[in-house]
Amino acid sequence: MSNQPPIEVPQGAIRLNTDSQKLEFFAQDRWYEFATDSPVLDGGARGLFGGGGTPSNSDVIDFITISTAGNATDFGNLSQARQWVFGAASSRVRGVWTGGFSPSISDRIDFVTISSTGDATDFGNLFDSRGAHAGCGNETRGLFGGGNPETSSNKTDGIEFITIASTGDGVDFGNLNAATSSICGTASPTRGLFMGGYTPTVLNTIQFVNIASTGNTSDFGDLTQVRQEAAAFANATRAICVGGGPGSAAKGSIDLVTIATLGNAINFGDLINDMQSGMGATSSPTRGVFNTGVDASNVIEYIAIATLGNAVDFGDLTVVRHLGSACSNAHGGL
Repeated sequence: MSNQPPIEVPQGAIRLNTDSQKLEFFAQDRWYEFATDSPVLDGGARGLFGGGGTPSNSDVIDFITISTAGNATDFGNLSQARQWVFGAASSRVRGVWTGGFSPSISDRIDFVTISSTGDATDFGNLFDSRGAHAGCGNETRGLFGGGNPETSSNKTDGIEFITIASTGDGVDFGNLNAATSSICGTASPTRGLFMGGYTPTVLNTIQFVNIASTGNTSDFGDLTQVRQEAAAFANATRAICVGGGPGSAAKGSIDLVTIATLGNAINFGDLINDMQSGMGATSSPTRGVFNTGVDASNVIEYIAIATLGNAVDFGDLTVVRHLGSACSNAHGGL
């Protein structure tokens, strides 16, 4: 469904968007989504961190309660120990991890039920084995784009998707604007964003897609720094990109964009610890949480998404690791 209204639409008009199944209102020449529900999350908003390297491959999944601060608790294990598992996505019920290196390139898709604890279950397979790729999604779909399709320096521009509530293999969605690895992703309920990466030139580009459809990415704007191996998260309004490299300015800084608009990122603040190749990032509607450390680390930091400012210490993961990813049952895509 197009976001461009016919000329006669009156201010304050309401519609059901048949693509996203969300109520929308018309104001200032565009359609905006209503906040139609407030999900009840048993035990609060949970963030899960999975996979990674210590530097040997790890299958550990940790969880935190995002509204509090404190150390992570063991959740269970992935079906296979692997790192460069950058492609995670989640609904309010399920968390999903895809691909990685084990040490060979993997096409595995694992899932867990976020409200419980326990080991991951097989979901299906990616159609394109990949690691160092980006994951994002909404309540319905998980999208996975870019990465290395084999253990060489080859890269892919492919994006695929899954329906999170079911099980099955990945389906072709479209393409990034270039074959890119070490890329990160996040989403609102309608838009998926892919940020930075390595082509082999390190990028500052932001690309976006409409999650409910299929197709290639469009240009969104630019990050404040070139960033590879960064991490990203969002609430329904704001997307945040943290860390990455290779420059020291990227490793220590946080960028912000407004998802509903197009344009370049602005600086949000700074990390406590530089971050490159961390354990990923995730969020609730109010907080973003992320593991930091240029090398393998167990440190978790957080920010308040609605404000600008520097990161604050949250606690620690159960083990030191990097090159994994995170998801939650309360992120901005839900």
